[in-house]
Amino acid sequence: MSEVKGKLKVVNDTFVVNEKFKKREFVITTGDTYPQDVAFQLMQDNCSKLDNYSVGQEIDVHYNLRGREWTSPQGEVKYFNTLEAWRIESGQGTAPPPIPTISKVDLLATTEDDLPF
Repeated sequence: MSEVKGKLKVVNDTFVVNEKFKKREFVITTGDTYPQDVAFQLMQDNCSKLDNYSVGQEIDVHYNLRGREWTSPQGEVKYFNTLEAWRIESGQGTAPPPIPTISKVDLLATTEDDLPF
C-alpha cells in the first residue's frame, strides 16, 4: 500500500468493459519540486469514489501497485503496471493534529512544592 498527494488534473468517465468489470481512470499532478502527472485506476465499486471531487482539488490517493505479464499473438512478452486506487480523501484537513507542547512554565506550575531542592 502506498499514498500520494496531488491536485486532480483529469477525471474520466467510468468505462464498462463487460457486465462483470468496470474501471475509471484519473490523473493527479504531484506538488513535488519536479511535478509529475500520475495516472491511477479505480475498479468495480470504487469507481464512484471520485464523484464528490472536481478537477483542481487537492486529494490524497491510497493505492496498490499491480503488475502483469502479457504475451502477444506473435509470442512477444510485455509487462504492464497499474496503480490501483482504493481510497481517496480530500487533501484539506487530512494532516495529523498538532502535537501539544509543554512549556517550562507549565511544568513548574504543575509540580508540587515539596521537592527536596
